[in-house]
Amino acid sequence: MFGLEPSISAKKALEIFKEKKSKNILELGAGLGRDSIFFAENFLNIKALDYSQVGINIINEKAKSKNLLNRISTRVHDVRKKLPFEDNSLDACYSHMLYCMALTMDDLKKINTEIQRILKPGGVNIYTVRHTNDGDFQNGIYRGENLYENDGIIVQYFSKEKINSLLDGFKNISLENFEEGTFPRKLFFVVNEKK
Repeated sequence: MFGLEPSISAKKALEIFKEKKSKNILELGAGLGRDSIFFAENFLNIKALDYSQVGINIINEKAKSKNLLNRISTRVHDVRKKLPFEDNSLDACYSHMLYCMALTMDDLKKINTEIQRILKPGGVNIYTVRHTNDGDFQNGIYRGENLYENDGIIVQYFSKEKINSLLDGFKNISLENFEEGTFPRKLFFVVNEKK
C-alpha cells in the first residue's frame, strides 16, 4: 500500500536516533517492514511488532534475505495489550501512522503509558498521524472521536490539542507537518521525550 522504500518519517527518525545515540528501537505497527529493514540496515537493533502474522512473516523473509536477522526480532502483537518488554529497557519507540488506526483515545492513552513504561529515561517516542487538515478528514462514515471510515478503513485524525493530550509522562520535543504520497496525506511528525 505504501511502497517498499523507507518512509519520509523513518529517514527523519533515523537522524534523531543517531543524534540521541539510540540503538535499541521498538517499531509498533511494522507492517511489511520497510522502515524496520531501513533501521536495521543503518545498524540499529529493531524489535518489530505487528498485528498481522502475514506482515511479520514478510519482515522475517526480508531480514533473512538481507542478512539482518541479527538486528531484527519480530513478534505478532496487539498494541492494545501490554507490551512484551521490561520497564526502562528500550532507547526509542517508532510508529508510522499506527496512532491513526481504528483506536479510541482510551486505547491511545494506554499505548502511550506502555511506551512510557518500557522506554529508558530520556528515550523518545516518535510517531506520525494524519491531521485535521488532511483531505480525507470529515469524509466517509463518522465513527466518533474524529474517526472516519473510507473504503472500509477507519482513520483517526489528530489536532495539535489531541497530540498534547497524549503527553502524560512525556515532553514534546518537536511537532512538524509533512506530506506523503500522491494524494497527498497530510501528517504530523511527533517527537516526545520520556521525562
